[in-house]
Amino acid sequence: MQFGRIARFVTIGLALLAVGTDSPLVAARAGDDWPQWRGPRRDGISTETNLLTSWPQGGPARLWSATGLGAGFSSVAIAGGRIFTMGDRAGGQFVIALDGTNGKELWATRVGGRHDDEYGGPRGTPTVDGALVYAIGTDGDLVCVETATGKERWRRNMPRDFGGRMMSSWMFAESPLVDGDRVVVTPGGPKAAIVALDKITGKDIWRAAVPDMGSSGSDGAAYSSIVISNGGGVKQYVQLMGRGLVSIRASDGWFMWGYNRVANNVANIATPIVKDDFVFASTGYDTGAVLLQLAGDGTGRVNATEKYFLTPRTLQNHHGGFVLIDGVIYGGKGHNQGFPFALDMATGRMLWTDVRGAGTGSAAVTAAEGQLYFRYQSGTMALVGANPKEYQLKSSFEIPNVRNPSWSHPVISDGKLYLREQDALFVYSIKR
Repeated sequence: MQFGRIARFVTIGLALLAVGTDSPLVAARAGDDWPQWRGPRRDGISTETNLLTSWPQGGPARLWSATGLGAGFSSVAIAGGRIFTMGDRAGGQFVIALDGTNGKELWATRVGGRHDDEYGGPRGTPTVDGALVYAIGTDGDLVCVETATGKERWRRNMPRDFGGRMMSSWMFAESPLVDGDRVVVTPGGPKAAIVALDKITGKDIWRAAVPDMGSSGSDGAAYSSIVISNGGGVKQYVQLMGRGLVSIRASDGWFMWGYNRVANNVANIATPIVKDDFVFASTGYDTGAVLLQLAGDGTGRVNATEKYFLTPRTLQNHHGGFVLIDGVIYGGKGHNQGFPFALDMATGRMLWTDVRGAGTGSAAVTAAEGQLYFRYQSGTMALVGANPKEYQLKSSFEIPNVRNPSWSHPVISDGKLYLREQDALFVYSIKR
């Protein structure tokens, strides 16, 4: 049916999702490395400075490009002079390491089977934690491999080991969270909605079940990635699942709160923003957006209260996500659209919107030094000022050889802009 095909097309950027703050992976060289999904703090914001404020016609200078990565929509992680990503090749789905200076392949380790559909390939981004790399394949295989060699240390499988399932037909799309001694992921099972595993051995630390939260959405994992909140004075893992937002106490896997209204029953995708005592989330498919306020109850638990809810006519983010800068949320609005917007997070007041922008389709958004990097699924890369007063397009260029939707999130590291485009990786100099 026509709707099914459209829904399938527009939702396959399922790991191209959005994130929040307080990540444990803030490395000493945070300005250089981008060790996981959406950067050192999982908020989509680079700490780089002295970057170009506009680009020449045709875009910034391309330093080099690499090919042979395979099909897929994974972004890249960068750490220790290496680049890590995932791709579907002949023989399976692989996590891949490249030399950071020239893109030469260093190793490739098979994760599982290929994701063979019209827009196939993996959606998750590897997470680098010192000597180890963690990645999740579309069949739900979580693998831990050595950073230096790609040698597999251990693996778990979401459906087989945890009774995991997805909320809809698209496959697993999560980017794993490493937090201290553990890796935390979302199988979506009835008794193991979220699990914490020993990052060295892969053995269980705890399994968290999620109770009935309401009728909106569907059971199972969604297409988002976990972020850490200390809202209400308690450390917790916040995730957008098939039935909506959930919070799991980090210390022991205790379910603390859930919020059902923001869920749709097709695909919940954009990863939440967490800031102080607040959680912001938005989904597409005619759903909307919400700001929750967290408060401790004095017993080591936290409650969540809806501060405001925005209808889809005001704001819905299908995928591509959003970033928070100085109290203002920037991103693309509209189902399968990337219409730029600026929203006052505290009040839910739209500061500006209703501009088309430089490209078409959903927009994956990253930020650095007060500038927004909008990557549209049409293949347009745009530089936009993070200006709460008005939309301010500075420059744009077209990414080469775009055939499938251009969904992989842009990465900024060490004065460079990294754009994964299916089988290829393009690296541009954006340092002044």
